Amino acid sequence: MREILPALERWYTARVPFGLATVVAVSRSAPRGPGAAMAVGPGDEVVGSVSGGCVEGAVFELAQEVVASGEARLATFGYSDEDAFAVGLTCGGEITLLVRAVTPASDPAFGRIAASVTAGEPVTAATVVDGPAPRGAVLAVWADAVVGTLGTSGLDAAVTADARGELALGATVLRHYGPQGQRREDTVSVFLQSFAPPPRMLVFGAIDYAAAVARMGDFLGYRVTVCDARPVFATPKRFPPGVEVVVDWPHRYLQSAGTDGRTVICVLTHDPKFDVPLLEEALRRPAAYIGAMGSRRTHDERRARLSRAGLSEAELSRLRSPLGLDLGARTPEEVAVSVAAEIVALRWGGSGTPLTLTTGAIHPPATS
Repeated sequence: MREILPALERWYTARVPFGLATVVAVSRSAPRGPGAAMAVGPGDEVVGSVSGGCVEGAVFELAQEVVASGEARLATFGYSDEDAFAVGLTCGGEITLLVRAVTPASDPAFGRIAASVTAGEPVTAATVVDGPAPRGAVLAVWADAVVGTLGTSGLDAAVTADARGELALGATVLRHYGPQGQRREDTVSVFLQSFAPPPRMLVFGAIDYAAAVARMGDFLGYRVTVCDARPVFATPKRFPPGVEVVVDWPHRYLQSAGTDGRTVICVLTHDPKFDVPLLEEALRRPAAYIGAMGSRRTHDERRARLSRAGLSEAELSRLRSPLGLDLGARTPEEVAVSVAAEIVALRWGGSGTPLTLTTGAIHPPATS
């Protein structure tokens, strides 16, 4: 929706109703992914695309009907061997669209969502797609605020918790709940569209453990970069597809890399000439997690060097070393699981204690 936002904001500010069609689910070789959007505004002006031209004509008519009636509609377009062109998608895929009318009255949160997206402020828009809840209802979720309702307080609470989880990863998904937010039911479908880039994971040291950590980071939704000064180790073929591999001195690369409060930094170099200047740089910049591999003795020696380099106790306290939770891990893959577990626990305030030894709610109530 980002690319068509200027037109949507213009219509919304002018209080002119418009029809917004959003891809909420795809299968096989669908041309556009979830979140792709097309809108029909005043004077039959059209912006955006949901299929690259295959079904836009049908969607145009549907959007006009929705604006006239004010009732949101769900539509699926797919491929049929008998009548492919009549159905719409000739590529063999299938897309499901939610088409709804947007006005300040029907969607009071839209203006604030648009302002956040324009300003680069992360926000998730949760929209009811189907089920015993008001179709098209929107709940806007920020890290510290919630606007709107999906019909019941229980559903709002469950969706808010999930929306913040997806927001932390910049993910867009279709989730299912009961009418009161029950997670074991699937009668209500809610589309969670996050407007935030995926967080970064920076892995330093192109060793076997790095490949496993990078794979786990990619699985969790991070944009992963592996950096090592040794070109013989820093080769793309040693890492999962989609992982960026950089040959550079770690501290020099970090100086040029952008980090923020969601960035994860894993230092696996295990060599003072690499990790001390790297950690000196890392501990003085924003990051959600900074972990370093090594034995207790290595940690103590590294900490002493960092202290002599001028880092304060507050800065040193940010270092998770040895990194990972105590799972008894041995293989690179098991170590990667322990590192991922620590990252998740730190993000959400988890204790790392087995749930069987705890009491009370597993997930704390969502707060606004």
